[in-house]
Amino acid sequence: MTLPTHARIVIVGGGIAGCSTAYHLAKAGCTGVLLLEQGKLTSGTTWHAAGLVGQMRPNRSMTAMSRYGIELYATLEQETGLATGWKQCGSVNVARTPERLQVLRRQLALARSFGVECHEISPAEAGELYPVMRTDDLQGAIWLPGDGKANPADLCMSLAKGARQRGVAMHEDIEVTGVLVENGRVTGVRTAQGEVRCEALVNCAGQWARQFGALAGVNVPLYPAEHFYIVTGRIPGVHPMLPVMRDPDGYIYYKEEVGGLLMGGFEPKAKPWRVDPIPSTFQFQLLDEDWDQFEILMTNAIQRTPCLETAEVKMLLNGPESFTPDGNFILGEAPGLRGYFVCAGFNSAGIANSGGAGRLMAEWILAGEPPMDLWEVDIRRFGAFTGNRQALAERTGETLGLHYAMRWPRQELQTARPLRTSPLYDLLATRGAEFGSKNGWERANYFRPPGAQRPADTLGTPGWLPWVQAEQRATREAVALYDQTSFGKLLLQGRDALAVLQRLCANEMDVPVGRMVYTPLLNARGGIESDLTVLRQAADRFLLVTGSAQPTRDADWIERHIGAGEHAVLTDVSALTSVLSVMGPRARALLARVSPDDLSPEALKFSWTREIDLGHARVRAARMSYVGGPGFELHVPVEMARHVYLALHAAGKDLGLKDAGYYALDALRIEQGRRAWGAELGPDETPWQAGLMAGVRLDKPVDFLGRAALLAAQGQPLGKKLVALVVDGGAWPWGGETILVGGQPAGEITSAGYSPLAGGCVALGYVREAAAQLPHAGTPARIDLWGEAVAVRLFDRWPPRA
Repeated sequence: MTLPTHARIVIVGGGIAGCSTAYHLAKAGCTGVLLLEQGKLTSGTTWHAAGLVGQMRPNRSMTAMSRYGIELYATLEQETGLATGWKQCGSVNVARTPERLQVLRRQLALARSFGVECHEISPAEAGELYPVMRTDDLQGAIWLPGDGKANPADLCMSLAKGARQRGVAMHEDIEVTGVLVENGRVTGVRTAQGEVRCEALVNCAGQWARQFGALAGVNVPLYPAEHFYIVTGRIPGVHPMLPVMRDPDGYIYYKEEVGGLLMGGFEPKAKPWRVDPIPSTFQFQLLDEDWDQFEILMTNAIQRTPCLETAEVKMLLNGPESFTPDGNFILGEAPGLRGYFVCAGFNSAGIANSGGAGRLMAEWILAGEPPMDLWEVDIRRFGAFTGNRQALAERTGETLGLHYAMRWPRQELQTARPLRTSPLYDLLATRGAEFGSKNGWERANYFRPPGAQRPADTLGTPGWLPWVQAEQRATREAVALYDQTSFGKLLLQGRDALAVLQRLCANEMDVPVGRMVYTPLLNARGGIESDLTVLRQAADRFLLVTGSAQPTRDADWIERHIGAGEHAVLTDVSALTSVLSVMGPRARALLARVSPDDLSPEALKFSWTREIDLGHARVRAARMSYVGGPGFELHVPVEMARHVYLALHAAGKDLGLKDAGYYALDALRIEQGRRAWGAELGPDETPWQAGLMAGVRLDKPVDFLGRAALLAAQGQPLGKKLVALVVDGGAWPWGGETILVGGQPAGEITSAGYSPLAGGCVALGYVREAAAQLPHAGTPARIDLWGEAVAVRLFDRWPPRA
């Protein structure tokens, strides 16, 4: 078959992700789709995948994606005539510890909220469903009858046939050796057989996706790890419809395989496959057996299924799988290169996820934007620094094991740290800072008193609470100092900078120099693509301050909306400036001791900034507060940050100045009802739903993106709305819990934390449908907290204003 010279869309990679993307593009009516595979279809990692297919994911959108995949797999054989091996055998997830059972009960509540059938069952009932399992040491289990399994290679071939039937051309034994780029856009690919011009390229290259991305300067941060499972001979009691079984406390999973068991797992410390580059000839190949690495899984499996002690082990399969720095797959259009899409990095869950991910990828390509909030898997969550191979290898050794590790609330990844640090990092560490990581930045979560040890992880009230409460008291009653250097900072300048912002921002941006404006950035649906604080520095220069995780995404969003004829240049200046936030009723008194400039309310009004002397430094002071009450943000040149920090501490001892971290900051902003992007705000939430219309100027003289959608929704019933929750009885939610109104699932908590004002936990969350139509001024409700119903009160606005 002759390689064509032109195609509309070229897909590189013929595994499950590439074939699913091709299938869904064709199903959507897209013509001119060409799939190129360097070897044979499935020859990379798809052919040796285990084939477990589950429905539940951590959030609503990802669960919907997985459920669609199951619906597709259940009907694909009928459509194409090719067997897929799909069996809806259900799955049993078991708990060895009380804490794991609590986690399973949380999953049960979310399943019901997401519309997934799920049941808690006893150990005895689990044994009836899975008769070769030992159950006397179990605490409990859950049963998901809609889960199943498939034969990965057959499934992929069936998708490929479905794509071909709709006109997709597939060429095997074609290695893509280069990507053609003109003016920041993909225009084609280069192969040994010639060039193919195209409008878009989809990198579905699996474990080769990182090195293939590098050909075009695209960062695809994934790294392979050795992944193991055994296959046994026939075992009495094992039948074709035996459920999938997962024992996460033992790090192991099972599925039936030709009358025997396929047993594999995710050991706590994985073994990165340190081969760079991966040869293109690594096709239908495996790695050497490593029984020492597999020992912990085998030992736990014999405990769970004693039949393995005498079963014939036909093989120990060791096949590489790709893992990402955060354990989530990678989807979307690469920042900085138009028409270059990525669908890769499935963290050993490619079979379960690719059915739905292929559809999302196709919809994104054809519509030019993601069909829903996909931030969790969006390629733009990764900065360029994440492409470091040593860091990726170290992180892969950790992320594989996190599949089944006990995930404690607010648990931090440990490998490849510290990397990005504030100038104050060492100073904060000596003062007891316990750091977390956000987009590679080390940020103080809280401060331990001298001699105090890091408290143990828990599902209940955390041991660090008294220390965070002390930081909150300083913020509310005295003065606290927060290092927020990790903020993303983007500089937009040029004669058309204002015009660009007016078109993208929902608030009025034509304000005097020195003024700060909080504004959402909306998509055409009215959803919130980001929220920024914008400082006008000059007539043609604006500083955009965004969350620590968002600068790559926000820069991409803004740059793609700068017109070809517009003169506006965006530069990431995050590393040039530290941000120190001085918060509390004594903040002004503290600054008066280190600055001769007038910072009175008359001289510096709220949401205004000015340059001041501070110690020996020159800084920009902004009067604002994310936590409510008096406060100032100090934007300090990084080389002067230590000096400013030490000057503040030297002057603030008798004022009660205290270092404070992000746990206190987050809890206080929740108490004040301040929304956070990625929690309360996202592309699927509108300002109407989020109660954020105060940051929108519908009547501003310039039209802006999303205004038409907001006007169309004005006065219409809300499908969901943000509420505040006050938690009764000292319970401690962490976020993500199901909200129950009238005993029925009505939504989920987005954020939670301790409130000094409430004397307990408060939270923010969305309620849907009927609950979104009601006014809430203390509505009695409940949340499902680790399987227990906990009383809460719902408020449209809390704390209530007079």
